Formats: sequence, C-alpha cells, structure tokens
Amino acid sequence: MNALEAQLSYAFGDMLPASGTTLEVAPGVRWLRMGLPFALDHINLWLLEDSIETEDGTRHGWTIIDCGISSDATRAAWDKIFANELRGLPVLRVLVTHCHPDHVGLADWLCTRWQAPLWMSGGEYFSARIMSAALPGADGSAALPHFEQHGMRDPEVIAKVSQRKSYYPSMVPSVPQAYHRLADQQSLRIGQHQWRVITGFGHAPEHVALYCGDLKLLVSGDMVLPRISTNVSVFAIEPESNPVQQYMDSLEKYRGLPVETLVLPSHGKPFRGLQIRIDQLQQHHRERLVEVVSACTNAPQSASDIVPIMFRRPLDAHQMTFALGEALAHLHKLWFDGVLKRRLDADQVYRFSAV
Repeated sequence: MNALEAQLSYAFGDMLPASGTTLEVAPGVRWLRMGLPFALDHINLWLLEDSIETEDGTRHGWTIIDCGISSDATRAAWDKIFANELRGLPVLRVLVTHCHPDHVGLADWLCTRWQAPLWMSGGEYFSARIMSAALPGADGSAALPHFEQHGMRDPEVIAKVSQRKSYYPSMVPSVPQAYHRLADQQSLRIGQHQWRVITGFGHAPEHVALYCGDLKLLVSGDMVLPRISTNVSVFAIEPESNPVQQYMDSLEKYRGLPVETLVLPSHGKPFRGLQIRIDQLQQHHRERLVEVVSACTNAPQSASDIVPIMFRRPLDAHQMTFALGEALAHLHKLWFDGVLKRRLDADQVYRFSAV
C-alpha cells in the first residue's frame, strides 16, 4: 500500500469476492468481480436487490450494475453467479455506468437473457451504439491520423492502432436497441432505497454514478478510483475537447457527500475517504499540469513528447494510446486556459509552447 492509499480506509481489508461468488457490502448490495485481458485485470460489478410493480403484483429480483466485456470467460462467470447467487430470483434491469467495453460489453446478452431493460445516460448509450456499429470516425480508423498529428511515430504503436478498427465491437458486439434514460440528479428507486444519479465528464461522455443516502453508498464507476487516476483523454471523435477540466469539475460534485460514504469503485477495493481521494486526484492533475508547463517553456512539445514526462514507466502499445490521449488532454487544458499556445508545424504535428 502506498502513502496515498494509506490515507483511505478499506472497509473489507484484503477480502475479495472469489470467482463466481459475491460479497455483501451493505444490506441488499453485493460485490462481484470479473476478469479483464488488460494490465487492469478486473472490474467490480454490483448486484442490488430490487422489486418492481406489475399488473400481476410485485416482482422481486436484482438490478445488475455494469456487465464486463463480451467473452466466453465473462459469460461463464455470470453463469456461476446466476446459479449460485441470485437465490432463484430474476434480473429485473441492467444499469450501465458508461460506454467503455468492460462496463457495457455484455449488456445486450444480459438484457436478452433476462428480458430486462437497459438503463444508461443518453450520452453513454448513443456512444456505445455508434462504436459497437463501427461507424466511420468512431471505429478506430480515425485514431491513427489523430495520434500521428500529435507526434506518434513508434512503429509498434502505429501497427497496433492501425489494427484497432474492430477493437470496440470485439468486446461490445451489440447494444440493446432500446434503453431507459438516466439523467443528472434523477432519483431512482431500486428495491427499498432511493438512489440519486450523479453524472460526470472527462472520462466518458456522460458517466453515471449512483448515491444512496439511506445506505451512504456511492457506486462511483470509474470517476473515483482508490489506487489509480482514471484515464482522461482527447480522442479523434472530439479532437478539441478539454477532458481534464471536465473531470476536475466533475469531482467536485461528489465532495458534498457525507464523509462516512462507502465508495464502490469499478476497479480496486471499496473504501472510505471520498473527500481525501478527491483532493489526491485534483492534486495529481495539478502536478502533471505543472510538469507540462515546464516542458513547454523550455521548447515546443507535442503530446508524444509529453508522454515520457507524465508516464515514467515502460508502456506497451495498448497503454501508449491512452497515455498519448491523456498527455494531449493536459496540453489542451493549458491551451484553453491561455497558458500555452498551439501551432501546426510543417511536419503536420501540433506542438504547444508557453505564451
């Protein structure tokens, strides 16, 4: 445990739910984990006891929050959960925090299997539909010229990116054709409790977190993670975005929650110390911005030039694309703030320098 982690309180210590099982984190709220084929090797998913009123009376069952990627291993893990953890009750709805593959990948499979509706924000739902359909500009083909325009020249990374046209559909082969919209500050009844929707930006188009005042629980998705700072990147589909500013602003929406709130993150372990973690994440980005300004004061820098300044560990080709997107995001915040200026050089690469 590093010094930052030591400032947080982990409610369950080193306990983790075993594969195919769940761990109760609060009355009616169960934690499960699915594996991922990345360096970030797991995702936390949540089962909430639920009930809905129908013409035939009250149906009791479960709401699933997030789904895992579409893979045989994930489907097999869900089959174990269905057999061992649902107490014979059905899934009543599937709720997805955002459009990234580890969160929405099996949504269509789950919704079809249980004849259950999908709940997402509008921004996340339509982003998932667009990327799953591999529409031009959102199919990975736009990533290569985008990254090259920001200085990417590594042949291994270029080869990796050029093969990513089907990257998203391989993990999200389909998305349900209808959904229920979630919106900021919406109150949603799940079982015996009201949950408040809190949308966030910077990491995804319209990320949904859920807070329950009765249980003092925050399902934070990827917006507040205990060990790592969630990725905030500039992507080809929105090439002049300002995600670092959006993310830092969004973090303030969670600051007013009670200090005893138990945070249920998508990666890492449930923890208390939400306000401490918000401060840590804000400070992390402020420190990176200082480093970027310093580099751009000495000489004009592309996003590719900034990557080794912000990321001092070896990166594989997959990680490099996220690192480049995040380096560009920090350059963009400083550009929007008027601290840096941008120019397109003769080699068709954008470089940033101090004003």
